[in-house]
Order: sequence, then structure tokens, then C-alpha cells
Amino acid sequence: MEALLGKGEAGPVEILNGDSSYPVVLVCEHAGRTIPAALGDLGLSPEALQAHIAWDIGAEKVARAVAAQLNAPLILQRYSRLVIDCNRPPHSENAMPPISDGILVPANNNLSPQRRQSRIAEIFTPYQNAVSAQIRRSSCAMVLSIHSYTRTMAGHKRPWDVGFLYRKHSQTSQDLAAEFGAFVAPEKIGLNQPYQIDDEFDWFVPMHGEASGLPHSLIEICNDLIATADGQQKWADWLVCAITRSLKKDHS
Repeated sequence: MEALLGKGEAGPVEILNGDSSYPVVLVCEHAGRTIPAALGDLGLSPEALQAHIAWDIGAEKVARAVAAQLNAPLILQRYSRLVIDCNRPPHSENAMPPISDGILVPANNNLSPQRRQSRIAEIFTPYQNAVSAQIRRSSCAMVLSIHSYTRTMAGHKRPWDVGFLYRKHSQTSQDLAAEFGAFVAPEKIGLNQPYQIDDEFDWFVPMHGEASGLPHSLIEICNDLIATADGQQKWADWLVCAITRSLKKDHS
């Protein structure tokens, strides 16, 4: 198999507070926008590599702030979702998209099986193994994935400010949404918005949430609200409050 990451390049996983016994584990699949040197710039402009197609804008800073306030374990994924999307089944086309929100990704066109496998083996699998190991710890009572999304996608405006996504387990998402009613207008809070979970396009909810049997939710914040440090801190504060209250409900 052709190697992807060169000597001296960072591994895909960063773990904060890994030894903490706080009962909520946080994950952030689209935290980074690093590209392995072997892939150059994927054939994209600097502007595209800073846009929402390359990473979840603001999500990492929000996740770090929440983890710091709660002393909660947090697993971050450093590489761009255009290299491999760690919230997609690894063998789906969307895991290494040849086109994203109308923008061609030249380096992802006509990928050989060997090159696809190197991205899976060196980024996707180590990251998922790290998440699995963390949520198997006896202290873990809930697992939450923090994401952001763009206000307009494929020409369609998304009116929500925040969404809580789930499939079989709805209670945690409903609890978090109810708590956010103190901060955000009800019509701006979505359940299973801006999209719905399914096996073809999603990994965290089916493979870490449902498979573990733990209370879980995938949290989506509109990225125009967390593009600045002030917005990131405000939303982190709100998440800390909502998580703390929701956790008490789940243990009542």
C-alpha cells in the first residue's frame, strides 16, 4: 500500500483530557483542514481550502472551549474532510468526494484503490479506533459530536441556527434542543436538521452512538455564528449549560 503521511507529519488524532472521568466524550470529525504533503493542495484554490467544503468552520474552537470548561475528553481529527471524511462510511464516494458543493476536487477524481486505502488506513481507521477506545471507558455515559454547517448549501438556505441529529436514540437530542430554548428562538432549533442520518452517508451516529448503546447526539451549529472568537465562546458556553443539564436528566 502506498504511504500517505510522510515522516514528521502529524497523525490524524489529537486527544484532550484523555484521562478525565467526566461522563461526556466529545468528538470533532471535521476539526482540521490539514492536507498531507503528498496530496499538495488537492488541486484547489486557497479560498476553497478555507471554505466549508474543507472543514467545519468554528467547530474545533467550540469543541475545545466546551472540553476545557467541562474537563471532558475530546477527540479531534486534524485532516481535511476532503482528504477523507471521517463522518462517512469509508468506502462510499462521499468519503473522498470528487465534487463538493459544486466545486471539483481534482485530486479525488479517479482515485486508485490503493490510494483510497492509504487514506482509510492512515487517517480514518486510527481516528475511529481512538473514538471507540475513549467511549468504551467505564466513565463514559454520553457521546456528542460537534459540527458546523454552511447557511446555504446547493443554493438552498437553511433557516436553523443549530440542529441536533439522531436516528434511533432521540432523547439526548430532544433534551439538548429543549435546553437551547433558553438561548435560541424555537424556530431556529432543528431536530434532524439540516439533514437526516442514514447508513449511506453517516458514521458517527450509527457506528459510535447506536453501536455503543450510549446516549448520543450529533450537534450542528451554523458556521456564520461561530466564525469569530466571540461567537465560538458564546456557543461553547451555551453548549456547556445544555450538556450539564441534559446529563442530569439522563441520570435522573
